[in-house]
Amino acid sequence: MLFLNLNLIILILFCSSQDFPAKGHRRSPSDAEFRDLTFRDAKESLHKELEKLIHTADPSQQTHVRKEFDGFEQLFSRFLEETGPSVDWEKIKLLPEGAVQPYNELEVQLTNDQMKTMLNKLVVLKLNGGLGTSMGCTGPKSLICVRNNLTFLDLNVQQIEQLNKRYGTDVPLVLMNSFNTDIDTEKILRKYSQMKIKIHTFNQSRYPRINRESLLPTANSIGGREQEGLSDCWYPPGHGDVYESLYNSGLLQKFIDDGKEFIFVSNIDNLGATVDINILNFMNNPSNGPAPEFIMEVTDKTRADVKGGTLVDYEGKLRLVEIAQVPKDKVDEFKSVSKFKIFNTNNLWMQLKAMKRVVTEKTLRMEIIVNPKTLDNGINVIQLETAVGAAIKNFEGAIGVNVPRRRFLPVKTTSDLLVIMSNLYSLHQGSLAMNPMRSFPSVPLTKLGTSFKKVKDFLHRFASIPDLLDLDHLTVSGDVTFGKGVTLKGTVIIIANHGERIDIPMGAILENKIVSGNLRILDH
Repeated sequence: MLFLNLNLIILILFCSSQDFPAKGHRRSPSDAEFRDLTFRDAKESLHKELEKLIHTADPSQQTHVRKEFDGFEQLFSRFLEETGPSVDWEKIKLLPEGAVQPYNELEVQLTNDQMKTMLNKLVVLKLNGGLGTSMGCTGPKSLICVRNNLTFLDLNVQQIEQLNKRYGTDVPLVLMNSFNTDIDTEKILRKYSQMKIKIHTFNQSRYPRINRESLLPTANSIGGREQEGLSDCWYPPGHGDVYESLYNSGLLQKFIDDGKEFIFVSNIDNLGATVDINILNFMNNPSNGPAPEFIMEVTDKTRADVKGGTLVDYEGKLRLVEIAQVPKDKVDEFKSVSKFKIFNTNNLWMQLKAMKRVVTEKTLRMEIIVNPKTLDNGINVIQLETAVGAAIKNFEGAIGVNVPRRRFLPVKTTSDLLVIMSNLYSLHQGSLAMNPMRSFPSVPLTKLGTSFKKVKDFLHRFASIPDLLDLDHLTVSGDVTFGKGVTLKGTVIIIANHGERIDIPMGAILENKIVSGNLRILDH
């Protein structure tokens, strides 16, 4: 068996990408043959190891595991074969007129019967594969309480249930879990059994982490999540896996057979990603031309979003470009709000039959994200991942819709959680709405320090959530606590020096203030 070093692979990729031979050397056909043989050996070695892993699985699971591994082998082959950058910066063009539709041009007046007819064609899918570890929580992130003792999952269930009640519809909620979240999620779903909503779940693929030196799996058996030491050997391959996994689960075909036509896909932690009748109507009844197979919701960039993926015209098709694909000398240009004015919210609408077509015809070509990691035992591994929005180029008539910022309310950190829990928003039937008393529509920029990183510590440091109605910018660093009834306005910066503590007293009103380590309050 041949064990290949990743450095050798990279060297081969580099050499094969040169436009000229070395001085005094004429490239012969054997150069390409050597590369092809080396890649073929790497793929054959991986295939043999995957076959061994399949035979360690329960016989009833082997067919399913083989399907997943087929997808992984295709991804691995592309990783070896695709050389050079995934995008040529010189081929990137600004979007042509009509490539992105303003949301306000989609707004229409519809009767309840029209809305009911359209909604009955819809499936809502939430990406539920992530853990809450980045916020100091164990288990699925969707089970973190975000408002009124309700979790992300509670709010999403409430939204769909209320929709079904209001219009007498049957919109199902689908959760794409990962092997990290499926068991805990299934336990919680029992409490929704009496609600007017059908909830379906499926698991995204479980791919083997690859040793960076040998390019072979680190796992020696399929095992389960409960087996000690095996969890580090596997990973969920990003939300781009939704296409294959939904198809393999049988749910995609089931929904088509049930008369469903459209699917709305979004992150479960984006509390602004609610079902939108105007966008659904645009998919169903386009104003001119054929109906788009794929719609990506984009919104205007702010200072906080300059790293977000953007839509561009690339060789005549819409393409999602992420910052990781951008050459280093072009990063500043990519971040320019004046040139690239929008970014992807990861709220996506698709035709179900088109989704099935790109899977069965194997036309999906999402860019591969190579994610290097070091395991606790010191082994260096790589994960090959894909992003769901990158498939936009594989659908016909794909289009962007520039939506209001209210449709992008992700909760990635406790800084986001502070905003969502505050009086900036009201909660009604699972949906958030900005307080009409706020004088401008933008969300304040909040940056809480490491002392607030974990949800438990965050909650301990606030006796009650401050009034943020007139806040523009908040930065908090160090050992800081807030009393009840605090009001923050304008720009507020609170910095506790090392070894010191700041307690903002009950009822304090801080407007355009800097609070330093010795509790001096200065006009800002």
